[in-house]
Amino acid sequence: MGNSFQVQDRFADGAQYIGGRLRPGTSGRSHDVVNPATGKTVYTYELAGTADVDAAVAAARAAFPGWSGATPAERSEAMHRFAAVLAEQADDFAYAESLQCGKPVKLSTEFDVPGTVDNTSFFAGAARHLEGKSAAEYDGDHTSYVRREAIGVIGSIAPWNYPLQMAAWKVLPAIAAGNTIVLKPAEITPLTSLMFARAATEAGIPDGVINIVSGAGKEAGEHLVGHPDVVMTSFTGSTAVGKRVAEIATSTVKRLHLELGGKAPFLVFDDADLEAAVNGAVAGSLINTGQDCTAATRAYVQRPLYDAFVRGVAELMATVRVGDPFAPGTDLGPLISHAQRDRVAGFVERARAYATVVTGGEAPGGELADGAYYRPTLIAGAAQDSEIVQSEIFGPVLVVLPFDTDDEGIALANDTPYGLAASAWTRDLYRANRATREIKAGCVWVNDHIPIISEMPHGGYKASGFGKDMSSYSFEEYTQVKHVMYDNTAVARKDWHRTIFGDR
Repeated sequence: MGNSFQVQDRFADGAQYIGGRLRPGTSGRSHDVVNPATGKTVYTYELAGTADVDAAVAAARAAFPGWSGATPAERSEAMHRFAAVLAEQADDFAYAESLQCGKPVKLSTEFDVPGTVDNTSFFAGAARHLEGKSAAEYDGDHTSYVRREAIGVIGSIAPWNYPLQMAAWKVLPAIAAGNTIVLKPAEITPLTSLMFARAATEAGIPDGVINIVSGAGKEAGEHLVGHPDVVMTSFTGSTAVGKRVAEIATSTVKRLHLELGGKAPFLVFDDADLEAAVNGAVAGSLINTGQDCTAATRAYVQRPLYDAFVRGVAELMATVRVGDPFAPGTDLGPLISHAQRDRVAGFVERARAYATVVTGGEAPGGELADGAYYRPTLIAGAAQDSEIVQSEIFGPVLVVLPFDTDDEGIALANDTPYGLAASAWTRDLYRANRATREIKAGCVWVNDHIPIISEMPHGGYKASGFGKDMSSYSFEEYTQVKHVMYDNTAVARKDWHRTIFGDR
């Protein structure tokens, strides 16, 4: 894999994709894409400036009448071709994603890329099912119906943890509904977003429908969000940056969709399948090296199972193979950067003052010393109000706490500002139903943690944001609902006119 994929050659024309072609940025500043497994630069490019954002928005605006005016069947057909091109290029996408992110190639091959192809196929079909309420005569004298219409140019910002999937989550519902889009990927991981847009062009999606600006948040990102010709912003990232995006978007009266941070609880009741819970906790906390806002981060275990759970998770974490993302046996790759690795390590080191590091808690040396690696880490004995329990760490760290009653467990699960995802582990139907009702999160899994599907929505409660990615529910973000009403009476003087002038 990747033998024929030369990044600098593939993107020699630049890292901005505007109007169907690559071009260099105009900010006057360059940026390095670094392989976090080695610390080596794999691609250097010119960052986007405000002029590049303006050009991308202009290209999207010019493409909007034609794309929004296409029939649903025409958009659907183009998107089905898009899915086919993505599938044909799956190996290159997997290689590029692992190269820029450091994620194990088995994850990018079996999760990121096929998930994106499936998402594209789903929205290709969903493009033909944009429906409003059926026509009816609600007051007897008029016929009413609802139209769903594309809203215009979308300006979206995607994060670095799942660059390909997040690009797809932003782009696909927007264009399926007839909008055009300018996407700003994280400047440290632009490669697969650029490939995604280029694949769309190869599939016959018109120039300007999908545009990519690779630039810094303060310059390109803020200019995109505040652009007067952008009618809606979708942002995935930290809650802190989300607040800044909201400030800019609301000042220009834009629609806003925010998918922000998370601190997902993993609630294990005393009747749970312990082996399943242990396996689920390790997988759910370590996926993508823990750099997942739905990752299991807080395990609450009812006291009868607590000691066995801690022992089981520690033993299983110790078997996880940390190493080269391109080695077929690797389970856990590096974090996205040395800065992120050091941030995660800082949380763990501070926690040593008030909690116990059961396993992990260190960066490996030897052959991995040059990469941004950190060992799978389990922490016990922390208080509910401690930093390690309340703050989003975004690394391979799981903290485990005991609870006694079901009431206490659910209360602890809800006791953070976040509400993106959660899981409950139990064999009891009534306990499961209660947990899914009372845990305040946009997704609650029962006896599993992490799986997502294109047909179901993804989005949060509380400080985790609002609005939905994926599924037909995402169209609520990307369409305008218009009420159309026809008079059926052909009477010039309506009865209600008397309230304004004259008598009955």
